[in-house]
Amino acid sequence: MELPWVLLALAGTGAAADLARLPYVPQVPPTALLGKVTATTFALERPRCVFDGHADASDAVWLAVAFANASAAFRNPQCRAEVPRYEQLPAARSYMTLETAAAAFSCSAPSSPVLRVGGDTACREQGRQDPCNGPLPSPGPYRVKFLLMGCRGPKAETRWSEPILLRTAVSPSTIEPAPARRGSAVLVIASILASLGAVLATAVLGALGAKVWGSLRPQGLGTDAFIRRSYRTHHIPPALPQPLPPGCGCSPPGLCHSAPQPPAPCQTIVEHFGLDGTVKGPPHFNPSATGRDTFH
Repeated sequence: MELPWVLLALAGTGAAADLARLPYVPQVPPTALLGKVTATTFALERPRCVFDGHADASDAVWLAVAFANASAAFRNPQCRAEVPRYEQLPAARSYMTLETAAAAFSCSAPSSPVLRVGGDTACREQGRQDPCNGPLPSPGPYRVKFLLMGCRGPKAETRWSEPILLRTAVSPSTIEPAPARRGSAVLVIASILASLGAVLATAVLGALGAKVWGSLRPQGLGTDAFIRRSYRTHHIPPALPQPLPPGCGCSPPGLCHSAPQPPAPCQTIVEHFGLDGTVKGPPHFNPSATGRDTFH
């Protein structure tokens, strides 16, 4: 009756002997990273090129998560059905998550440089039985390792990480959510670039408008421009000279029509009185034959 148990123990020993132990140690990225460690999640460096030479096309890589004081008691599952679930973490003190095709960690595979543990907030709500990457229930500390599993069981594993301590949240409202995905950062950058493009387009249109307005406005305000302009003025005709009264003259000229003058005799009549009291007429001008003017 003890023979089957002996065979199973020998099979387990052989399986353990075939397991490749890799020197890689998982770690939190040492560089600055937004949300690197929160109250319920933490980031890990992606194990690129770690399993090359050990993995086949059908193999998968798992992440084992355990409380730091329970990592020594963790036992590798021999098949997928034995993988400890996220819901068993409070009782079993460990679980496995982040099942990924081994080809995604090869040197030639383009991928994100980090992995996030605890980033799936829908695990508890859906109550699904598939391996889940739900939020971590306490600050820890935790230890993690990567395990390569094939169709016949584990094939290779890394070392356990150093203890990872999460931040302590004072209240549920202070729990930091997982950082936004890179898509949101791309949207922010795109909106900034769109705003800069709008400002640049406005400046270009303003400059073009000013140039067009300057070309349409009349150039120069000198004498040439004044000559080219046409002005419509009100012509006031000059005053015509008033006709002179008949038989009279004015001295000096131009004063007869400037203001009304009282009538005056055009000629002064000189009467000569003789010695006998008779009135004699005015002297008559009679040119003499000698060229001298004489009066009578």
